Amino acid sequence: MNKLLTSGAVALALIAGGALYITQGASTASNGAITLPGAAMAQESEPSKTLPSNEAEAVKPVEIIEMVEGSEDAPITVIEYASYTCPHCASAQANLIPQLKKNYIDTGKVKLIYREVYFDKYGMWGSMLARCGGPEKFFGITDMIYKAQDDILAPARDGNDQGAIEELRKIGRLAGISNEELDSCLNDEPKLRALLTWFQKNATEDNIESTPSFIIDGEKYSNMSYADFSKVLDDKLAE
Repeated sequence: MNKLLTSGAVALALIAGGALYITQGASTASNGAITLPGAAMAQESEPSKTLPSNEAEAVKPVEIIEMVEGSEDAPITVIEYASYTCPHCASAQANLIPQLKKNYIDTGKVKLIYREVYFDKYGMWGSMLARCGGPEKFFGITDMIYKAQDDILAPARDGNDQGAIEELRKIGRLAGISNEELDSCLNDEPKLRALLTWFQKNATEDNIESTPSFIIDGEKYSNMSYADFSKVLDDKLAE
């Protein structure tokens, strides 16, 4: 079984120049969601304890900011779990999310929290890029990543990691982030560790097994159409 790497193992892999595979071998469920190998999630949620002492001491705690759209006082909270390399997440971003934003988020009915899921190194790099511009640019960069998903993954399928990274860097530059800032963000090892631990903790607590998944006022839902999503929201608003 393929397992999630611990945050320490990921950082060591980066330092050594190895491949950053958070997990591999995701499969597609009948509802069009990408399934996680999940069984290892709870087992591997603790940070690695095998780092050399001098390296462990150098790692400082990093606060991970929740990326939120909508009114803090909205009656309904939706948490979206999605991966930048998941095609069904890209479809949801193009078709579902704009309608939710127009009819529920921008009207003050729903607060949306977006949480990244990491299937592979490309999704992890996308997450680090999206967060590079801070909360103000996060959702705009996220949309750009999903729209460019095929361009990012095309070189990745040929084993051309540098080509995939350059496609991500193009998005960063279009978002107004300098090359120096991009270098800093994409090579931020403490941030990488913290993001992985944050992801594992949240995905375990919410029992996330596929993407996209949605937690609507504490209840988990898998990928669905806008019509079905709006019915769930309307029913909850009517309670």
